[in-house]
Amino acid sequence: MVDVTAEAAALGERRALTASLVTSGVLGLGAILWGLAARADVLVFDGIYMVAGIALVAVSLLASHAAASEPSHRFPFGRHAATPLTVAMQGAAILATLVYGAVSAVATLVAGGSQAAGSAILAYGVVSGVIAVLVAVWLHRLSPDGELARAEIVSWRAGAAMSAVVAVGGLVAILLVDNGYDRAASFVDPVLVLVAVASVAPLPVRLMREGVHELLEGSAPADVMAAVERAVDEGRAGFDLPDPLVRATKLGRRLYVEVDFVVEEARWDVDAEDRVRRAVVGALEQLPFDLWATVELTTDRELAE
Repeated sequence: MVDVTAEAAALGERRALTASLVTSGVLGLGAILWGLAARADVLVFDGIYMVAGIALVAVSLLASHAAASEPSHRFPFGRHAATPLTVAMQGAAILATLVYGAVSAVATLVAGGSQAAGSAILAYGVVSGVIAVLVAVWLHRLSPDGELARAEIVSWRAGAAMSAVVAVGGLVAILLVDNGYDRAASFVDPVLVLVAVASVAPLPVRLMREGVHELLEGSAPADVMAAVERAVDEGRAGFDLPDPLVRATKLGRRLYVEVDFVVEEARWDVDAEDRVRRAVVGALEQLPFDLWATVELTTDRELAE
């Protein structure tokens, strides 16, 4: 049976990624040209940051298609690992871009600063910040639960934060020039790059950490675990069963759940165990994931643990 909800979610995610791809390309190229014309390193850096994101979005689109594909002989469990792998790669690539920006800014400071116009920096910061916020909201509406889309939303929010810093820096540069501090104003551009890098750095680190956590089959997030435990309690209601041992891990949109009940000997047969399985799995299937569940009844605690 086709999971209509999962298909709709995958379609929404691909639409969000495509929208992000197109917008990144247009805004990134515009930022680079604007930055070169204004001789502002921070604008060029922001443009490179967005253009580099185009390749990442393209990879995300491929990962979305892979994760949504049916299991095959070669991949009997599907290819859901493509999602956290891509999220981790996005984090690493964004972090590398930030390192490049920081090195470039330090080189500019050592060279004596930049002659960028504060008005150009201020105008760009305002325009790009508004666009970044609007795109983040748009992507969230297209795919509110997609992990790959969420990574893109994080990237656009980071861009909005950087734009805010750029706008404030441009205003500071204008005030310094108006008050005769031209030498100090020349350092605003590279300092802005360093501030932007420092403010954005935690975001790609978090993406990398979350992606690697899923790839290593770590415990599902706390909210997901709570939902799993509620579903298990609902499914076992009406059966005289002890508290189960519940394990769960999430890999993209795939949720693996193992539920083990340690029961008394000679009280349960296969038919009764199947009724428990159907009830528990039926409750778990209400969760918004591609479910892979195992429900077992055993009299041997060592087998359960």
